[in-house]
Amino acid sequence: MIVWLNGAFGAGKTTAAYELLDLLPGSTLYDPEVIGAQLRWMLPKEQLAQTADFQDLRSWRRLVVDTAAALLCEVPGPLITPLTLLRREYRDEMFGAFAARRIPVRHLLLHAEEPVLRERIDTRAAADGGATRAWALSHLRPYREALPWITAEAGTVDTTHLTPRRTAERLAEAISAGEGAVDIVQTPEPTAETVAAGILLFDDRDRVLLVDPTYKPGWEFPGGVVEKGEAPSAAGVREVFEELGLRLAGELALLVVDWEPPHPPGFGGMRLLFDGGRLATEDAATLLLPSAELRGWRFVTEEEAAQLLPPVRLERLRCALQARRAGHPLYLERGVPTGATRSGNLLR
Repeated sequence: MIVWLNGAFGAGKTTAAYELLDLLPGSTLYDPEVIGAQLRWMLPKEQLAQTADFQDLRSWRRLVVDTAAALLCEVPGPLITPLTLLRREYRDEMFGAFAARRIPVRHLLLHAEEPVLRERIDTRAAADGGATRAWALSHLRPYREALPWITAEAGTVDTTHLTPRRTAERLAEAISAGEGAVDIVQTPEPTAETVAAGILLFDDRDRVLLVDPTYKPGWEFPGGVVEKGEAPSAAGVREVFEELGLRLAGELALLVVDWEPPHPPGFGGMRLLFDGGRLATEDAATLLLPSAELRGWRFVTEEEAAQLLPPVRLERLRCALQARRAGHPLYLERGVPTGATRSGNLLR
C-alpha cells in the first residue's frame, strides 16, 4: 500500500511521515524526490533546461510507480510518501498505474491555512538562508487552485495546531478508518499490442461526448480494449454500457482505423472509432458514471475538445469528424491519414 501525504510546503508532510513510521508496523519512507535528483544527473542538460519541475518529466512519473512496486517486493509496506501533488493529470497517471499493479493508495491531505503556511515557510527560510523560500511561496497559488479536487478525494488532517507526533497519530487513525482510499479502476497494463474501440456520441448540436477517466491523464472517448474473441464494434457497445449505462441499438458506422506505433512502455496497436449516432436529450439525462473509472462527461465542440484531449486523441477525433462529414472511413497511421486516403482512395 502507498500512503501518499499531500499538501503544500509547510504543511508538515515530512516530519509527520517520520513520526508515522513508528505507528505503522513494517512501513518504509519512500521519497520520490530522490528519483528526481537522480534524473537530473542523467538527463541531457538541454532537456533539463526546459523543465522547471521534475514532476513534469514523464520518466519521473513512470519511475515513481516502478520503484514503489519494486520496493514492495522487498519490504512489507506500506510506503509512506510525503510529496506535494497538485496536477490532477499526474495524479491520474500515477494512481492509475498503481491500480494496474494492484497497489492500493491512501491519499491523505495535510492542510493548514495560508497565513500559517507562510509563517512556517519564513521560519524555514531563516534556518536555511532562504534557499527554498521563493520556490515554496510560488506553490501556494497552485495549491489553492488544486484544493477542490484534492479535498474531494483525500482524507484531510488539519495540521494548524498539531505537533508532528499528533499529526502522525491523526493520520494513523484516518488510515485505520479507511479514509483516503482511492477508488480507481484496476486496468492491467498490456503485455502486447491491443485493439481498442471508441464510440463517438453526438447531441442535437453535433457536439461530441467525452469522458474524464480517473486512471489516466486527459479526456477520452467512451470505449475500451477489445477482449479476446470479441468484435471491435461489440466491444465499443459493451464499454459504453459499462461506463455510461447506455444501451446502443443498431449498427455502428466505422469512422477511423488508426495504427498506433509502440512507444515504450506502451505497446501500441489498432485504435478504431465508430459513429454511435445522436444521443437524445432524455438519454443523456440518464447517463451513469462508475466512480472508480470516470469522474465526469460532457458534450464539446471540436474547439473545446482541443483543450481536453491529448494531441494523439485530438487528431484522431478531427479525422473521425472529417470521415463523418464525408460519409466514409479513414485509415490513419500515427494519427495521420495515409497517402491513399489523402489522395481520395478511401477505405470502403
